[in-house]
Amino acid sequence: MSEKQPEINYIEELKNICGTVLLNEPMSLHTSFRTGGPAEVFIKAESTENIISAIDIAKKYNKQYIITGNGSNILVKDGGIDGIVINIGNEMSKIKCDGTKIYAQAGAMLSALATAAADEELTGLEFASGIPGTVGGAVFMNAGAYDGEIKDVIEYADVIDSEGNTHRLIKDELELSYRHSVIAEKNMIVVGAMFNLNKGIKKNITDKMADFAKRRRDKQPLNYPSAGSTFKRPEGYFAGKLIEDSGLKGKTVGGAQVSEKHAGFVVNIGNATSSDIIALMDGCIETVYNKFGVKLEPEVRILGKDL
Repeated sequence: MSEKQPEINYIEELKNICGTVLLNEPMSLHTSFRTGGPAEVFIKAESTENIISAIDIAKKYNKQYIITGNGSNILVKDGGIDGIVINIGNEMSKIKCDGTKIYAQAGAMLSALATAAADEELTGLEFASGIPGTVGGAVFMNAGAYDGEIKDVIEYADVIDSEGNTHRLIKDELELSYRHSVIAEKNMIVVGAMFNLNKGIKKNITDKMADFAKRRRDKQPLNYPSAGSTFKRPEGYFAGKLIEDSGLKGKTVGGAQVSEKHAGFVVNIGNATSSDIIALMDGCIETVYNKFGVKLEPEVRILGKDL
């Protein structure tokens, strides 16, 4: 009884601060790959204070914690995640416009942010309209597509540091580069961000968004679960072309496949496990390196433990 009591206590404490606390929650329900074992505890954060309190509880009971958003750039291993998953989603998704500036909480979808900007006749976020992630995740990894990336439009981000303190980091302090930020480096948590845009013509903005959406539909395997581009772009190369030129297009491991439509995507074509996906990714890395001497790096973040 005494061994179990702390577990009960920490879950009860989480329930006191958070509206949604789920136990042994399948992460396959919360990732775009649709794979992954259970999270020991999964909570939906409702405010910055909520997140800080949850981290305090995790530290008090010596529990690991992981922050997630829409789950569109993570792969959770089949053994799941020990400790607490703090999800920043719909409950923290407010967007507010003020002139040419637009502020979004970390749980807001990028597509919603881009649409809100278009409604206000603000240009600069068209590139983000088809990226299936949240604002927090986008700032964390300096997300980009087509003709833009987050560093082109961000003014500042509100973050929580590893000690539970809040800060406002201006653009230069974020150290944004290709799929990198100081936030990722220093294990910070994005809770919101301000974007500085320009006035535009609404039809031009929506036409550009529609063009990007068409290009995405034409070139990307949107009909299968995936985490978008599986690998980072190696300097001087394109990951998808290296994989295709290695003869790996269409290769499968279990239910995972190198997409026949775009070799830069590993997709779940039916009941793939995370182990299938990781094995296929490892095979791509090894084959491309042996053939071209280029080491591919995953763009997708791999979390959790093996079965």
